[in-house]
Amino acid sequence: MSGPAGAGARPRLLVLRALGLGDLLAGVPALRGLRRAFPEYEIVLAAPEQLAAPAAASGAVDRLLPASAPGRAVPAALDWAGPPPDVAVDLHGNGPPSHRLLQRLRPGRLMAFAHPGTPEIPGPEWTADEHERARWCRLLAWYGIAADPADLRFSAPGAPSPAPGAVVVHPGADSGSRRWPAERYAVVVRELRRHGHRVALTGGPGEDALLDRVLAGADDGAVDVFGGGLPFDRLGALFAGAAAVVSGDTGIAHLAVAYGTPSVTLFGPVSPRLWGPPPGTRHVALWHPGPPGDPHGREPDPRLLRIGPDDVLKALLDHPEVPRP
Repeated sequence: MSGPAGAGARPRLLVLRALGLGDLLAGVPALRGLRRAFPEYEIVLAAPEQLAAPAAASGAVDRLLPASAPGRAVPAALDWAGPPPDVAVDLHGNGPPSHRLLQRLRPGRLMAFAHPGTPEIPGPEWTADEHERARWCRLLAWYGIAADPADLRFSAPGAPSPAPGAVVVHPGADSGSRRWPAERYAVVVRELRRHGHRVALTGGPGEDALLDRVLAGADDGAVDVFGGGLPFDRLGALFAGAAAVVSGDTGIAHLAVAYGTPSVTLFGPVSPRLWGPPPGTRHVALWHPGPPGDPHGREPDPRLLRIGPDDVLKALLDHPEVPRP
């Protein structure tokens, strides 16, 4: 799906969302709204190259245009080829850097939130205190495009799970402020095993040492370990076939929601009201209210540390949709 953009017979719609996995999954309802509104268009998503597979799995993207920048910054340029996009949609931020990036491509139409720095672009007002999924659907609604924030689910992959029926525990996170201590994850893993659950540990690139610390504390060699960052097809199969998923507030939590797998997500610096799972009993968000923290900080957020292993175990063991061993 990835590759350089080229001219073609179909009109083209470019979406900018050059962020992480969780951001992509939170933007799926808006992407699907665009897919329905522009069925004849080629929809090109400007996003990191490693997101090509989940973008394709959304069913809303035809092609990925590799684009990224450190942190959550706006890419310096887009490797767009051929005529300007017929439509460009800014799902990256509220501008003006992301607005200017798209304007340089001279699209026929640009959809974005209004900003004083780019008064020539009409759009709705940006609201900071708004759930991420609802925000981008509201943007499209302002332009007359219907999008449902609850339109999140992915179809189950055709491949079998590498650990069917396991409780998947993902201790990693992009920032220290959203990373619950490894020794607490170890307690959760140990107790789940004691209750008879199969447990699978997952980690992204560079997180093998973290998984080792969890394993050492759990003192159980019967845990399935998937380190180094699984390819998306295997990761999707693992999550779709899992009994439950336990993680911090990171992209993995959004993947559990996408596959409808029961989950327990540990929130710290950011309220689940802004990034949490949809309402209902299937997805449990653990959080202690307080003033917002730094989601990109280096140390675990104090709200996150107020969550104990007993809280997580109770949420899992009492969960009405988590199968008993």
